[in-house]
Amino acid sequence: MPHARPTLLLALALAAAVPLSVSVSAQTRAPVAASSATVDADAVAALARMGKALRALPQFRMHATTSTDYVLDDGQKLALAGTVDYKVNGPDRFFVDIQSEQQHRQLFYDGKHLTIYAPRLKYYATLDDLNRSSQALLAESASRYGLEFPLADLFLWGTPAFPTDGFQSALRVDSARIDGDATQHYAFRQPGVDWQVWISDATALPRQLIITSHADPALPSYQATLQWDTRRPVNANELAFNPGGATRIVFVPVALAAQDTPAGGN
Repeated sequence: MPHARPTLLLALALAAAVPLSVSVSAQTRAPVAASSATVDADAVAALARMGKALRALPQFRMHATTSTDYVLDDGQKLALAGTVDYKVNGPDRFFVDIQSEQQHRQLFYDGKHLTIYAPRLKYYATLDDLNRSSQALLAESASRYGLEFPLADLFLWGTPAFPTDGFQSALRVDSARIDGDATQHYAFRQPGVDWQVWISDATALPRQLIITSHADPALPSYQATLQWDTRRPVNANELAFNPGGATRIVFVPVALAAQDTPAGGN
């Protein structure tokens, strides 16, 4: 199986390749009129409060229903549904499960080792001796390992890894209810991307996200609606990887894997 290792690792990276996060199903009224060049200090402050609320969570479970736009060669867009589940305990332990009809990936981090597992293929790869916080790992995972975690900004908002001084636009749009939860809807623009977030009035946690990329003329979007469980304990055994009968493979950088990868999902 000469293609097994690079194919798996490329697919693992692509399955998690979501630069920011986007979500579209809020029950909003028409947007308020505002200049696209306005940076509203109150909108930036709301983002800071959300980051503070996220940083204050000692542990949490988060379930997201997602929709990702893929653009065909002829410009037609396809929206593919999926789910993302995070279980987080402390600053350096997490588990994430990423599922769609095309792929299923799981990632385990214990503060030292990051394991990437494909349950349908029964292959896994482990990066050893990382010795850093979840925040630091997610901030550099794309540049160092070619892995972009879905909804990684949940770990980065409110930290120096997510600066807010580069906004081209920031504004409050309206209020909305997401699954019965009263929220405030904000919109932001940064170089190359527009994104929106719906922040809970009760918890200051994000309930919905939408990110639209300007890198493609078709303007593909990523959407996620989030459900939070901050009360149920996250036990250590829920975050531990058990290889069972799975086969360990060598981690292959995405750039190298892309040179030797056949088409097809798994």
